[in-house]
Order: sequence, then C-alpha cells, then structure tokens
Amino acid sequence: MISRLLYLAYYLKKMNWPLLSKFMSYVQHQTGKSKLSIWIAMKSSVLKYNISLLEYFQFHFYKLTHTERLEWAGTGYMYEFQKIMNPVKERFILDDKRIFFKEYRKFFLHQSLSRKQLEEDMQMLQDLLKDPERKLVFKSADGNCGIGVEIYKVKDLDGKFLISFMEENKFDLIEEFVHQHPDLNSLSPSAVNTIRIFTQLDKENKVHFLGCRLRISINSPVDNMAAGNIAAPIDEQTGIVNGPGVYSDITKIDEAKHPVTGVQIVGFQIPFWQETVDMIKSAAILHPQNKSIGWDIVITDKGPGLIEGNHDWCKLLWQLPVKKGLKHLLEPYKKMYA
Repeated sequence: MISRLLYLAYYLKKMNWPLLSKFMSYVQHQTGKSKLSIWIAMKSSVLKYNISLLEYFQFHFYKLTHTERLEWAGTGYMYEFQKIMNPVKERFILDDKRIFFKEYRKFFLHQSLSRKQLEEDMQMLQDLLKDPERKLVFKSADGNCGIGVEIYKVKDLDGKFLISFMEENKFDLIEEFVHQHPDLNSLSPSAVNTIRIFTQLDKENKVHFLGCRLRISINSPVDNMAAGNIAAPIDEQTGIVNGPGVYSDITKIDEAKHPVTGVQIVGFQIPFWQETVDMIKSAAILHPQNKSIGWDIVITDKGPGLIEGNHDWCKLLWQLPVKKGLKHLLEPYKKMYA
C-alpha cells in the first residue's frame, strides 16, 4: 500500500491537468456523477488496481465492474513487471539509441550517426549534407514516445553550424529519414506509420508475441498515440488489421477509415508481414537478459527495418486497441520469474 501511495503522489506531480479536466467533464456528462465522486473513484482505483489517475478514464473504469477492472495492467503494475523482466542494469542497451543501433545494426535499413561520430569525421558530415532534398531526423539518445524528435531537409540547415545546433537542442543522433512502403504512405502520408510488436521470452528463451499494433498518424509528423494519433490491432498470423483505430483521448470515436485519406483501416494488410515476424523473433533473442520488449518497426518497399526497442513499452498502445485488459497474458511470466 505504501508503494501505491507513492505512485499516487507521482501521478499528481506529473499530471496533465488540462487533459484530466477534459476527461472529468466528459465522464461527468456521460454518467451524471459529481466531480467529487469521480475524484474519489479515481484515487481509490489507483490504490486498488495499481493504475494511474488518467488510466481510470482511458481504461473506462467508470463503466466497468470490479472483475473487469482487475484485467487491466496499469502504470504501477507495468513498472513492477518490466523491472523484473528488464533489469535496470541491462536496460542501457535499449535506453541509449546509440548503443541500440550498434547492437542491433543488422536489423536496420537506415543509418544512424551520433554527434560524436560527426565531430570526429568531418567527411561523414559532409557526405550527409550533399543532397539538399535529403531529410534528416534529429533525436535525443534517451528520448521516447516521439518527444523531441525533429525532421529537417538538408537545404533548411546550416551545415557549418550543424554540430552547434545539435548541442544547443540536446540532439545526440542524426538518422536518415526512412521512406515507408507505398501502401502505408497511402494510408497516412503525414508520418512514418510504424508497427509495434510486444515480445516476451520464457525461461527457455522461446519468443512469445503479446500483441501487434499499427500506429497511424493523423496530420502529425509522428505516429505516437500520445501526440493525438490512433493505433489499431494486427492479427499476428496474417498481418491484417482486425479492428478500428482508437485514440487515447476518450472523447474521440474510433476510426474504421482514416479520417483524412479515407483509406480503410480495418482489413488493411501490412506488407512483408512474415519477414517482419521473422526479424522480430531474431531480434528478441539477441540480448535475452531483456525479456519483455516493445519493438518499433518501419515497413519499406524493401522490407521491414528496426527503429527501436522499448523496455518500458506502453500499456495504452497494448490494451486500448483491443478494448480489454491483458494483464492475464503477463501473469504467467511474472510467476515464472518471481
């Protein structure tokens, strides 16, 4: 109970208050309950079900039974689970994108260069800036959820001061912009729409898939749900999207078709699906000390390529697209490694 009280204090400290107010008003209108009663239910759920305050809304706890609520894996639960599966001392391989690129290089289709590499090899920097129409992606080595990612064309950059620009903006990496498969570009051209596959290793290092999702941008340069985009479930066997795109914003309705392009989401076939599955099965056993990983994959006209691996993979992206709690998938592994 002490740990959950500490979690509650953390959630309050990190709270997105405008979003909470928006959700609160929406649920008040939907249920007719007072804000005080909703506040009490939220805080009680944090302590009872090990979720965050916002997850009370995102998991639709305000209309679920006690038994249904028990099925959902919230922030507190996931923090404890992932700490067991991906030990803190081993996470550096996934945390630092420079190390990740080095260790998983054979699964990449694009180049990733550190600021240090560019400082030490000016020819490499000059080669990077040769094509004025080339797009470059700037990232922090420890960034996640698309936060702090910026994309520029070479012609819009001052090559003489590129290193200084990276230092001032705390960018550690430059990556080549990856051009997604034409089918995915037709679905949504505003960003590269990535696949997220969640894997789990058992004690024999056999790879188990916990779920597959397609992240879809909505007039956004990134595809993360946290940036207002949608995600849809993918059938593991076929690579066909078998459900609508959902938002993490509870006030928005699901999307069976892309709201901008009109392309059908339900029934969309992910290109190179078997190649994608095979690649992730190989990647998942490369460093088995990290047992539970959320992999981000780009699909190009040449096949799949790895973007990154996440030890703290998102419980919203995992559960919201299938509209049910999936804690039962994790419990056997939690007991296995207890």
